[in-house]
Amino acid sequence: MVRGGILVKHAAFNTSLLQYLACPLSKDPLRYCEKSQELVNDSLGVAYPIIDGIACLVPSRGRLIEKLPEDPKPYPDAGK
Repeated sequence: MVRGGILVKHAAFNTSLLQYLACPLSKDPLRYCEKSQELVNDSLGVAYPIIDGIACLVPSRGRLIEKLPEDPKPYPDAGK
């Protein structure tokens, strides 16, 4: 990121804070996704951005992510 003509590195998120942070909507724990730089609530399928190393847990800033199926059944007619 460039600010005022100076190259600034993104501040790293301190993962030890995860024990104190919760989803503002469901109060569920969050997990840190290093690849996307987001805090993710898997149960709701919402990801919150981390901006300059600070978690932005404002519900309107969260984005919906695709949830994985809980119990995938590749062959629904199997066992009949």
